Amino acid sequence: MSGIKRKKISELLDGQPGEDVLAKGWVRTKRGNKNVVFIALNDGSTVNNIQVVCDAGNFPEELLKSVTTGACIAVKGRLAESVGKGQKVEIQASEIEIYGTADPEKYPLQKKGHSMEFLREIAHLRPRTNTFGCVFRIRHAMAYAIHKYFNDRGFYYLHTPLITASDCEGAGAMFQVTTLDLNDVPKGPDGKTDFSQDFFGRQTSLTVSGQLEGELGAMALGQIYTFGPTFRAENSNTPRHLAEFWMVEPEVAFCDIVENMDLAEDFIKYLVRYALEHCMDDLQFLNNMFDKELISRLEGVADTEFVRLSYTEGVDILSKSGQKFEYPVYWGADLQSEHERYLVEKHFGRPVILTDYPKDIKAFYMKQNEDGKTVRAMDVLFPKIGEIIGGSQREENLDKLQARIAELGMDTKGLWWYLDTRRFGTAPHSGFGLGFERLLLFVTGMANIRDVIPFPRTPKSAEF
Repeated sequence: MSGIKRKKISELLDGQPGEDVLAKGWVRTKRGNKNVVFIALNDGSTVNNIQVVCDAGNFPEELLKSVTTGACIAVKGRLAESVGKGQKVEIQASEIEIYGTADPEKYPLQKKGHSMEFLREIAHLRPRTNTFGCVFRIRHAMAYAIHKYFNDRGFYYLHTPLITASDCEGAGAMFQVTTLDLNDVPKGPDGKTDFSQDFFGRQTSLTVSGQLEGELGAMALGQIYTFGPTFRAENSNTPRHLAEFWMVEPEVAFCDIVENMDLAEDFIKYLVRYALEHCMDDLQFLNNMFDKELISRLEGVADTEFVRLSYTEGVDILSKSGQKFEYPVYWGADLQSEHERYLVEKHFGRPVILTDYPKDIKAFYMKQNEDGKTVRAMDVLFPKIGEIIGGSQREENLDKLQARIAELGMDTKGLWWYLDTRRFGTAPHSGFGLGFERLLLFVTGMANIRDVIPFPRTPKSAEF
């Protein structure tokens, strides 16, 4: 099939009748009779297929028999005006070459309507479905938009380590990294593992966040962001948790909590607008097939000013709501998704930024308020999701930070480098973290976080 350069199907669908073309892709469906065969072809560049029309008399019968759902083919032909609905052109085929067949008895995507649970079991093939093609194209667009947003505003992309000796959250639920022989672990005189013989000479783990290292970057470059994989070893099987996920974490020097909220609101509105502008075909498919309110919800967030109120005010609203919650609401409680969604979906009807949380339910690094009870934390709450962004103004005062670390009984040995930023040229600064997959849940309308990442890592699941 030499002489013609292959064009993506997304380009061909905008082509002009009469043009000689070469298309390559995977067969979605084949139908027809002994005289004419219709093939729906897709190459991943768009959710829309292009129809290939074959005059059966011009092709060997055995070749057309091999063109089954899932097969990969190349088609040479001429674009013609389509008489069917949904597209303006189709390909009148003159040549077909089969790259790879797909046995109809074994190919698992022969039928439509597979459950999400089934498709997770064949994660190596699910990108070929319309649904996951849409999701992963949107995932790419959102990743690009994140880099574009920060680049256009003078942020620097900082690559923070995936292997670390510190626990940013103080939770301890981390995956250990080691080269020690697990069948013959060296022990010290105290009977504990002798990590001095390990690769790094100390105990190390996969990171739960790039924030602490990101703060170091902000204290030199002014404004940075990280965007990379993070890991949590929590045995959680909820639709909102993964063991491996991606985080976006900007850190900004000379930035207070109000400016931090402004940045978070502007950032997430930009991403939603970008999706509406650049991913409408995919969003329309997901809107039609999964969530009839998806596009209207996205448009609502893009055009709405977020509500801002304190944690104390939020608890007061929840306590007086008359709503029965699974988890009790009281001042000092760590709000659950049901509480957050009530505020967003039922009380205010728009996104909410909660601030000034009790210090006892927040991390050690958050700046303490004058009341001695709360910290300058902020959580951005979204419909259907709950918390989508968590952040704070960081505590820049060395004495207050050390006192809080001591109060929590944390080991400061591994944090000497972090404390040094408060010793040498400390400055007010703030930042936040956006869970990339949480964002994608909102933008795609999918119900389970396992369905917005190509290969989900969850307890007892790491096959692909």
